[in-house]
Amino acid sequence: MLLENFNVAAREEAVAVVKPALDIARWIDGIIDGRPYQSIDEVAAAAATVAAPLTEAEIDGALAHHPRIGERPQGETAEAALSRKEQPGVDADTAARLAEGNKAYEQRFDRVYLVRAAGRSAEEILALLQERLGNTPEQELVVVDQQLREIAALRLAGALES
Repeated sequence: MLLENFNVAAREEAVAVVKPALDIARWIDGIIDGRPYQSIDEVAAAAATVAAPLTEAEIDGALAHHPRIGERPQGETAEAALSRKEQPGVDADTAARLAEGNKAYEQRFDRVYLVRAAGRSAEEILALLQERLGNTPEQELVVVDQQLREIAALRLAGALES
């Protein structure tokens, strides 16, 4: 959708564009209520600050739409299609190390490991996973909030054209 069309779209239509980026009602409302935007960069900047900070319940709800890193997303939802494009392909060794890291992360934090995969190699993603295992649960919530927002900003920029 063109940015100028998004700025004047009916709320329902705007929600359909924004929701696949980050399915958190309070965040979606903030993005839509912030219209009109002068540029895609302005929308992406809003993605980083709207509804901040996200609650733990909001984060957990949003994570339900994200596959484990290294696993191919299943289904035909808009979120699954976006995840397939964002995650790099990995070889068998890296896939095994990611699976092991995912398991350790889930045992430590009781949620799926989430990282902005777009623009990162599998090795970078794995290194970040190992680093984040040293976080406290409180620190990790802040990091996951940031990662969700980075993903959302990229998805919104991809959904909107200037």
